[in-house]
Amino acid sequence: MTRRIGRRTAMGLIGAAALARPYVARAADDVQIAMLVPLSGPWAQQGILEKAGAEMAIDDINQAGGIKALGGAKVKLISVDTGTTAETAKDAAQRMLSQNPALSGGFGCWLSTFTLAATEVTERANLPWLTLSYSDAITDRGFKNVFQTSPTANAQAEQIVPYLLKLAQSATGKAPTKVAFIGDNTAASVSFMKPIRDHVLKDQHLNSVLDQVYTPPLADATAIVQPVRSAKPDFVLLQSTNNGDDKILLDTFTQYGMPPTKMPLIGNGGHWVVPEILTTSGKDVIQDVMVGLANWPGKAVDDLSARYVKKSGNPWFGHNEIFAYAHTQIIAWAVNKAVSADRQKVADAIRTMDITDGPAIYFPGSHIKFDEKGRRVDAQLVIVQWLDGKPVTIFPENMAVSKAVWPT
Repeated sequence: MTRRIGRRTAMGLIGAAALARPYVARAADDVQIAMLVPLSGPWAQQGILEKAGAEMAIDDINQAGGIKALGGAKVKLISVDTGTTAETAKDAAQRMLSQNPALSGGFGCWLSTFTLAATEVTERANLPWLTLSYSDAITDRGFKNVFQTSPTANAQAEQIVPYLLKLAQSATGKAPTKVAFIGDNTAASVSFMKPIRDHVLKDQHLNSVLDQVYTPPLADATAIVQPVRSAKPDFVLLQSTNNGDDKILLDTFTQYGMPPTKMPLIGNGGHWVVPEILTTSGKDVIQDVMVGLANWPGKAVDDLSARYVKKSGNPWFGHNEIFAYAHTQIIAWAVNKAVSADRQKVADAIRTMDITDGPAIYFPGSHIKFDEKGRRVDAQLVIVQWLDGKPVTIFPENMAVSKAVWPT
């Protein structure tokens, strides 16, 4: 049965743990939560949308009475720009910590390459850090305070290819045998492609007819896309990571007679489902593109989605926004559970989470529990498809709101 939440429930998620406590402390100083995301450069749109989601969560928590276990302490967002490189992201993390010594926790950095760099700093400071970034390497380093709420890139790759083959078989009567890859060399893309090259192709009886890797951002995609036409793949996996590259790739595929309505194009990541790509590329150019994601709002958060759309003016509540909203709520929940803003106690509360309500409803499967690596247990892949100017869920079946289309 689908659970729906109203405004009151959405704004009161972090209060339950305090109800059983006989004593409520006096209102304390603000609880500080850091958000370190790209707010400039090629990945800025992703950070801007995360900021919108986080600010809404902050408002909801504070309007509901703040952190109840701390006497109604208010929550404050500390927003920091990563800049445009791994080095600037690491520097930003160092400044963030030195300028804000009272931080209780934080989240970011969207691009896995940035997250890998920044968490080297946050881990040394014992700051609990939540991330939507996909790269497996983020939680393969033995860190104790980094928590990955997305299914990893490896897991997504291993799930999405069998689904695509099944969809194609159902639509055309035959399974694809040839695939082309185009992707950048950032950490998530590298992580996504590793299992595909290592074993997924062989397991699924697929042949790679083209494998193109580039350094972002793109200035021109002609040399990358033109060979696809002669290679004649049955579908193309696009592992770009920013909206500028997405637009250039889509425009070039269309220019060479391979629009996504004819050539199945499958992207990966939240940048493929932001309003900007609809504005810059156009409804017809993006039509039928499928996108693998780590999260997408389901029916359980319809009320929250509607409030966000009304407040922000954006046409939908998407991947980046819901992650930032959820991460803010998780940290607030953990502060409340720990009855402390101390970062190590907050990290302990996150580390031992095992809930199916509260912030858990913002994830497919409605479960938050982290394994020994810091990966969310039961994290699920979501696939959406651009249909009539909007990304809609086509997988998993219990979240699907439309039947998938396989372009031919």
